[in-house]
Amino acid sequence: MESLAQLEALCERLYNSQDSVERAHAENTLKCFSVNTDYISQCQFILDNALTPYALMLASSSLLKQVTEHSLALQLRLDISNSCSQSTCVFAIYAFHVCVSLITYVLVLMFCSVGNYLINYLAKRGPELQSFVTASLIQLLCRLTKFVASRLQELALSLCLKCLSFDFVGTSIDESSEEFGTVQIPSAWRPVLEDPSTLQIFFDYYAITEAPLSKEALECLVRLASVRRSLFTNDAARSKFLAHLMTGTKEILQTGQGLADHDNYHEYCRLLGRFRVNYQLVFMASTFGSQLQTVVCLLDLIHLSELVNVEGYSDWIQLVAEFTLKSLQSWQWASSSVYYLLGLWSRLVTSVPYLKGDAPSLLDEFVPKITEGFITSRFNSVQAGFPDDLSDNPLDNVELLQDQLDCFPYLCRFQYENSGLYIINTMEPILQSYTERARMQTGDKSEISVIEAKLAWIVHIIAAIVKIKQCTGCSLESQEVLDAELSARVLQLINVTDSGLHSQRYCELSKQRLDRAILTFFQHFRKSYVGDQAMHSSKQLYARLSELLGLHDHLLLLNVIVGKIATNLKCYTESQEVIDHTLSLFLELASGLESTPDSMFRTDAVKCALIGLMRDLRGIAMATNSRRTYGLLFDWLYPAHMPLLLKGISHWTDTPEVTTPLLKFMAEFVLNKAQRLTFDSSSPNGILLFREVSKLIVAYGSRVLSLPNAADIYAYKYKGMWICFTILARALAGNYVNFGVFELYGDRALSDALDIALKMTLSIPLADILAFRKLTKAYFAFLEVLFSSHITFILNLNTNTFMHIVGSLESGLKGLDTNISSQCAAAVDNLAAFYFNNITMGEAPTSPAAINLARHIVECPTLFPEVFSDLKAQILASQPVDQHQRLSVCFDKLMADVARSLDSKNRDKFTQNLTEVQHGVSFVGPA
Repeated sequence: MESLAQLEALCERLYNSQDSVERAHAENTLKCFSVNTDYISQCQFILDNALTPYALMLASSSLLKQVTEHSLALQLRLDISNSCSQSTCVFAIYAFHVCVSLITYVLVLMFCSVGNYLINYLAKRGPELQSFVTASLIQLLCRLTKFVASRLQELALSLCLKCLSFDFVGTSIDESSEEFGTVQIPSAWRPVLEDPSTLQIFFDYYAITEAPLSKEALECLVRLASVRRSLFTNDAARSKFLAHLMTGTKEILQTGQGLADHDNYHEYCRLLGRFRVNYQLVFMASTFGSQLQTVVCLLDLIHLSELVNVEGYSDWIQLVAEFTLKSLQSWQWASSSVYYLLGLWSRLVTSVPYLKGDAPSLLDEFVPKITEGFITSRFNSVQAGFPDDLSDNPLDNVELLQDQLDCFPYLCRFQYENSGLYIINTMEPILQSYTERARMQTGDKSEISVIEAKLAWIVHIIAAIVKIKQCTGCSLESQEVLDAELSARVLQLINVTDSGLHSQRYCELSKQRLDRAILTFFQHFRKSYVGDQAMHSSKQLYARLSELLGLHDHLLLLNVIVGKIATNLKCYTESQEVIDHTLSLFLELASGLESTPDSMFRTDAVKCALIGLMRDLRGIAMATNSRRTYGLLFDWLYPAHMPLLLKGISHWTDTPEVTTPLLKFMAEFVLNKAQRLTFDSSSPNGILLFREVSKLIVAYGSRVLSLPNAADIYAYKYKGMWICFTILARALAGNYVNFGVFELYGDRALSDALDIALKMTLSIPLADILAFRKLTKAYFAFLEVLFSSHITFILNLNTNTFMHIVGSLESGLKGLDTNISSQCAAAVDNLAAFYFNNITMGEAPTSPAAINLARHIVECPTLFPEVFSDLKAQILASQPVDQHQRLSVCFDKLMADVARSLDSKNRDKFTQNLTEVQHGVSFVGPA
């Protein structure tokens, strides 16, 4: 070819000429590019330098034919992949499928790099290319072990992890947390997931790679272990999958390969923890009562029987037990990883009552050893000593302490007679030694500090045990007796801590930690065993306390608690932490969480309780996927506990740490997924739910709008606002509320909610709305619902506000996000349809909404033409000048043979015309 320009002209004739002779000549001339390997470099040159889509199509299709029909050298294939990688974004519109085929058949390196790009692209355009991912990317995961070059391994694993982490159902996983729920991968992946080679791929990759690649292989396995149960064809396929997981994890334990690396170790613990993923709601049951526990039981999807009946279970559980014990002994190395292991064991023991069949679980053998190992490891950590750094000592790190103690009590309650006796026997000599030192005038401070630290751990453990009341392995009466035995030791300790030598140690950190542990014990004991109802249902406990300490009812115990509160307030004048903790306990004694007086509602204790409660409730709500389970949750929450949500949002509006989880819970609670919000025809629950939503939105919106702007305005205001938009959009589109009832009976719930939502939207500059992705999505989703179901609200606004909202739709139409542009197009369609039906085809506007729209059009007559004209001008500006006339003709044909009606046949004709215009624009290509 004499020049690139000549080649481009010849390519255009090949793809565009109407003359068959001319087309055949061009095809014969250009055939050399696809059959002669000497022309590969010229194809690459065309990809890098050509300007027309026809030349780019020739080069890409020729390269595809070259690499699929010829055996090319590896370096040459890599060079081709690099050319494609650099050129994909230029001709994606014209050669996308060709490039995908090229990547799929030959170039793994190109596959990985473009695949990662597509995964990121799917985050914005999931519905468009999801079929591509399910049909192409995941199939190639099965072939990745063939490639051993380190760079290819890195790219392949990265792509696999992104595929498995993709949010296919739009659940908005919290990216700030390393934890996640069940992975909702598409059903199209079922054959791949049930294929044993899929799991084996990642176990093999873990075996042949070093950190950090081996960690990514484990991360992929963690996600595979978390796939939803319903994905599998039947129980047999599920059991086969679990067996493979157990075999792979067992081999790692047997060899210990890679576990010397801390990141691998931590990720492996997470993998073991995923064997109990579908039990994760059980812990919440004891907090919210028997009715909610029923909901949780219905949600439980995995059974211990599945694990026990898998071949090789006995070897696996023994190795996991040994690994757990070693991890507990290596407390400095594995402190952050033990949480996942304890979680696994706690789930196993809580599932024992539901164990079916005769296969032994072997938990009787291993759980007591783990219980003892945990306590021993805590003592060893005390003996080794911690620096006086609040972030390093678990007794000062509330989050770390909670992680370690949330799961452990379930292990203690399993075979409680043995574990309870072990704790008592462990505590007795330590308590005796502490008592003896109280009688001395002087003593070794370091020794006393070690004793106090050990006692603090024991008290925290007893507090955690008392916090839960779960019958596993022994009767309720015997559990109450053991609770009394353990509690009596703590109550005896109180008499010692404030006497003799110890009464002079209030400035010592170890003493403060011990007293804070005692306060924690009081908090948990009060919730379980103090109160009239608790007194009558816990007769065995108080009978035993009466025998041991003479405390025969809860009033006497309250005297002990109040006495300790008074002592702390008197003696801990220099310790803010102890004083705060003491006052929190006093507040709890005076009132429950819900009955906390307004003047004392803004405390750290209430704040932490609200945050934890809202997160837990959101997790439960997310798991209620049927009408029955949702109904149980609704009946528990409404009307008894709804006032707490309103109180929380009203008092903590300026604290996003509280409002965000609260609003996110409500957004989940009003979401009608799987038609779970289906009430009986005579039930007012849908209306009652929306009234609560309205109260919450109005309370938050009216307060947040009055707050001054902060430096991080997104976190301080915008985040809460977009969640409010999401709540309203879901409630308005949920199809469980007859909104006409509100206007009919003069109820302002709907109008108040829409008014405050409008004020929030108007308070945000349009530039900010478009700048923050989540805010953008929530805003336009809300507008789509308004224009679809509540357009009269929009039309009744003043003209300036109306034009502002319509103008924002124009901005959304011009954006690159197809979801948002589709929502905006739907909103404009509803507006145009209303205008056509009520004004264009009507004799004269009669309804207030139609009259208002006519007034808006009079004040801005170019409203609809402006949108179309701007889009037309934008499209023309993006094309070559020599194509403007042709495109203008395409646009002129848009209304050809289109009648003035909105019936389906006429709409179909307009859609055909629009498709032809779109084809014309696509065929011309970008400038």
